[in-house]
Amino acid sequence: MTASASELPARADVVIVGGGIAGMSAAWYLRAAGLDVVVCEKGVVAGEQSSRNWGWIRQQGRDQSELPIVMESMRRWQEIADAVDCDIGYARHGALYLCENDAEMARHDRFMSFAPAYGLETRRLSRRELEDLIVDCPPRWQSGLFTPDDGRAEPALAVPAMARRLGGEGVAVLERCAVLEITTQAGAVDGVVSEHGRIDAGAVLVAAGAWSSRLLRGCGIDLPQLTVKASVARTAPMPSIFDGNASGSQVAFRRRLDGGYSVAMTDYLEVFPSVDHLRHIGAFLPLLKTSFAKLRLRRPEVRIDDDFVATRTLDPQPSAAVVERLRRRLVDRVPAFKDIEFVQAWSGMIDALPDVVPVLDRAPDTEGLWIATGFSGHGFGIGPAAGRIMADLIQGNPVEYDLSRFRLARFADGSPLKLGPAI
Repeated sequence: MTASASELPARADVVIVGGGIAGMSAAWYLRAAGLDVVVCEKGVVAGEQSSRNWGWIRQQGRDQSELPIVMESMRRWQEIADAVDCDIGYARHGALYLCENDAEMARHDRFMSFAPAYGLETRRLSRRELEDLIVDCPPRWQSGLFTPDDGRAEPALAVPAMARRLGGEGVAVLERCAVLEITTQAGAVDGVVSEHGRIDAGAVLVAAGAWSSRLLRGCGIDLPQLTVKASVARTAPMPSIFDGNASGSQVAFRRRLDGGYSVAMTDYLEVFPSVDHLRHIGAFLPLLKTSFAKLRLRRPEVRIDDDFVATRTLDPQPSAAVVERLRRRLVDRVPAFKDIEFVQAWSGMIDALPDVVPVLDRAPDTEGLWIATGFSGHGFGIGPAAGRIMADLIQGNPVEYDLSRFRLARFADGSPLKLGPAI
């Protein structure tokens, strides 16, 4: 619901800043544990990357530290799909990486070095096996990597459906309610100040996506965060080519609930440098080097440094040239898309951290301040389990995973950063 001063709760056990998949998932499990939760979203629920991503829910290709968490997420997604009031398109038809040659297949050796130990059924496919999976498989694809139980869902449906369910259970999900400040007393969180007034709380979770670093600076926390623009389109309904998620060297496509496909380029991302990015350029150099070929520097069209209230939602638009390039690329690589109409195209701003894995941690010097951000384009799939982890951490419950990879201090303690899978 849209917030106003008269509707603002006076207090909560936990205030969550951000109405995307991470924040809503944390609220889901905190509420299940009986806590009083308020979610503050400065725009609308899932208005940014949580509704604009590809909709992949994948284990394949994950960082080794993320893998057991996303494996839990596969189960959590099914629970959520069964609990909400609409079909969110959750299905498990697999994830397929398409390779044109041995060099492309070799890029997956790192993942295959540890994936079998986790019980994944990921396997390399021959050309003949690809032909059994993909209708009229284009001749350029010679082999593939396939995880048959990976999934997909509709981002524009899933998180809003979670918000409706939570609202019916007494969680205050407040849209157009920007948190301006996180307040503390004696080194501990005591609440937030929103644009509509104050909410007292003993715990605050910052899950604000691309806006997290902007808010955390007010708490004395310097989080290196890069914003990257990615563009996506969806097609009109069409005969099935492959019912799961597929990605090749230059294109990706994912079957949709409506019978079309979400499609994107895998080698084209736009970066909008800011003063804050330049301060952290040293931390981002390894990522920029490995992803240099697909990054394009652009003049800022949106500014994360802007006031929270002035910029409700990051809504970058894809250029006509980018959409046309996507169309040509798709038809060239998967001829079955020839003559298929693009119904819609959109862009989103990915919040990336220097090592391309998130922060799931407590702020070191402030009791009750928690952070779940920087999912680097991989957050939709892992979101439910990440939210469950944060809910347990906030309650002081033990967590069964090694979270050292996701600690906030890794950017300041001098330890070498291990680069995860690329954006």
